Amino acid sequence: MGTSDWIDITQARVNSFAESTEDRQWIHTDPERARRESPFGGPIGHGYLTLSLLSAFWEQIMLVDGISMAVNYGLNRVRFPAPVPVGSRVRMSATLTSVESVTGGVQIVLAAVFEAEGVVKPVCIAEPIFRLYE
Repeated sequence: MGTSDWIDITQARVNSFAESTEDRQWIHTDPERARRESPFGGPIGHGYLTLSLLSAFWEQIMLVDGISMAVNYGLNRVRFPAPVPVGSRVRMSATLTSVESVTGGVQIVLAAVFEAEGVVKPVCIAEPIFRLYE
């Protein structure tokens, strides 16, 4: 399918996500403490912040004509093999793994891999499921 553009993971984005989800753990929101005490050497983005960018990335890499809407149907599997350092950029690559007919449209499953600049391992691996309706 393709690879998305990069998105910046800034401290402001992480703090906003922390407020929205009420996950204010210091490894995300306290840069000074994270630099001193965390095993990551600084603040990191939430795994679920990375995963939540799937919708933005999806719109960049998937163009489907003839549908009225696409609905996030769920996930088969999600893993966060490596942290996302604040100040890095992330992007997603995806391949189509299955297409199945459903009432009014099709259900597709992707193999999605999220990467962060400067991080060797993927920062997220997921199998999102979408339903595309006519």
